[in-house]
Amino acid sequence: MAVLQKLRGWGVVLSILVALPLLLFIIDPQQIMQTVQSVSSRNDVGKINGKSVSYMDFQQDVDRFQSIHEIMTGTSSTSEQGQQQVRDAAWQSLIDKYLFEPEAEAAGLQVGKDEMIDLTVGDNVSPLISSNPYFVDENGTFSPQRLTEFVQAVNGGDADPRFSQYWDYLQQSVKTSQLYNKYNSIFSAGNIENKLMLGNAIKGNNETANVEFVMVPLTFANDSSVVVSDQEIKDYYNAHKDLYFQNAARDIEYAVFEVVPSAEDIAAQSADFTRLYDEFASTENVRSFLQRNSDTQYSDYYYKTGELNSVNGEVEAFVAANNAGTSPVIQAGNTFYAARILDNAMLPDSVYVRHILLQGMDAKHVADSLVKEIKGNNFSTLATLYSVDKGSAADGENGNIGWMTQNMMIEGFESVMTAKIGVPYVITTQYGTHIVEVTKATKPNLKKKVGLFQKETLASKETFNNFYNKANRLATIAGGKIANFKAAADSTGAYTHPMTITEATDTYGSIGHAKEVTRWAFDHKPGSVSPIITVDNNYFFVVAVKDAHKEGKPEIKEVANSIRSQLYSEKYAEARKDAIAKEIAGLTDMQAIAEKLNSTVSTQEGVAFSAMSPTLDPKFIGAIAAAKEGEICGPVAGSYGVYVFKVTGRDTGSYYTEDDARNYNAQFASYLSRMILPVMMNDANVKDNRARFY
Repeated sequence: MAVLQKLRGWGVVLSILVALPLLLFIIDPQQIMQTVQSVSSRNDVGKINGKSVSYMDFQQDVDRFQSIHEIMTGTSSTSEQGQQQVRDAAWQSLIDKYLFEPEAEAAGLQVGKDEMIDLTVGDNVSPLISSNPYFVDENGTFSPQRLTEFVQAVNGGDADPRFSQYWDYLQQSVKTSQLYNKYNSIFSAGNIENKLMLGNAIKGNNETANVEFVMVPLTFANDSSVVVSDQEIKDYYNAHKDLYFQNAARDIEYAVFEVVPSAEDIAAQSADFTRLYDEFASTENVRSFLQRNSDTQYSDYYYKTGELNSVNGEVEAFVAANNAGTSPVIQAGNTFYAARILDNAMLPDSVYVRHILLQGMDAKHVADSLVKEIKGNNFSTLATLYSVDKGSAADGENGNIGWMTQNMMIEGFESVMTAKIGVPYVITTQYGTHIVEVTKATKPNLKKKVGLFQKETLASKETFNNFYNKANRLATIAGGKIANFKAAADSTGAYTHPMTITEATDTYGSIGHAKEVTRWAFDHKPGSVSPIITVDNNYFFVVAVKDAHKEGKPEIKEVANSIRSQLYSEKYAEARKDAIAKEIAGLTDMQAIAEKLNSTVSTQEGVAFSAMSPTLDPKFIGAIAAAKEGEICGPVAGSYGVYVFKVTGRDTGSYYTEDDARNYNAQFASYLSRMILPVMMNDANVKDNRARFY
């Protein structure tokens, strides 16, 4: 039976092998390869220096950097901004690995073993380590002892495996940073400014001109005598193709229906909130009430003056003005609030904490016994002997956790904020049983514990269905065809928004998290209209794809209008210059020229060519720099107008020195050094397709 099953399997394989050559007679093999490559590339996050980066491989790197982020910050990155930062770090590490480091090595650069030791644990520790929060004391000063203890724990196998991963990350970061430093140093050393260049820079910045001029502004009215031919557009396009590179894009038009509570919904929520208000104001179990009824749950947090402004200004005003009681009902838009002051206390902003962690069946009994033995300075000794936590040794003393605040708090340790200084006590958390002692604290301030009853009005099912039906009616009338979309929008009264999007677009107006709209638009051909696309269960989109633009150099028809506009402006300025030259021919007085052109004579002092004064047309400034003093010059066609002018004097100062010139050159070199990696990426044709997936 097993043999028969194998034969059946081979039969399927043989059928495929026989069918494939027949298929190749029908379909062009090159077309098959292009299709396979296209499907494959759609699953790639990008390509770096010829190496494809698959989504699965990239996501593994993202997970690794997420773990590193949690170690560095003590929290997981849950916000979209935090997740984006993690993905950016993972992508940059791949750029460094597959592009920059090979380029640096090809340039003869490397970081040797002894150099790495010196930069990580030696006498010249890298700032990436010396400024790391793990290795600084409470004053923010680098502590070599903390670094040594950390490395010993990692190398000895006593540390959490994640810390070994973190140390590997730090070492790689130090190595990469050193390669960047060396590469930039070579680049900067090659940026030499000779004496002639310095002299020209000093002269250009110290020489200024005083000028009289008459300006005839260029109008925006169309001049039918100025014609831009199709051939001129084509010639300009062919000469400037590289300037028109574009990312893949879609021209779309969309209608969006936001689900918002109706007046009836808000009135119903107001009545319900008012009905529960008396119970909130009188209940002895505020925690239970908020858990059942409020969008904001109970918290033991003590607020100081000003902190509740982030919730609501009226809530802050009530709490600041009272030491007890419950605020009246406060409405802000669709949200209702009530605040009840539960406690007042003089509390510090931060406390310094140490502990001994015990685990096991008899942990509580051992803790009770040890508390009685803690006297003077023997806490660190007892922590060394008994504590399961071997990693807490702030300031070189075992057991020291360090400074804690209400926002930077180990879950279960909240009582340390109100604990007496120097008095150890026992608490239990998810980690085990702790002997805890607060050894010092900042100056106490008046703070208040507040119960916040908060309820946002949500759209009812009836309201939700009403908005859905409006969107569905638009989509149904459009019938998936753009020819029907505008008429459907007019008949339903829907307002549509035109927009050009890229694969990175995830925000439409003020609506975020709308990547599903973008994906649909890129997955469908021009002329298509979407069914309802739901975003955050609160917005209904109907989208029409008007046009598609491929990545790379656009077709001439896509940029013809912008080229035509640019060429028209240039030709119009030249035409006005020629016309003005004829009008003022033979005139040798600036006032006479102004009267002839229905303009006035203006003056400008201290015009410096190198400064490129923002108050004057750049083309005009260039003409001033080259003009002879005392001669009427022009007309000059600028970007904003046509100019006739006379340089009335030139001055030479000495305020711009050689040091200024050198400093400017150094700043320019610094700017150029920041362009090294972008140029490398462009030369290696790096493709970043992350926006397709995130």
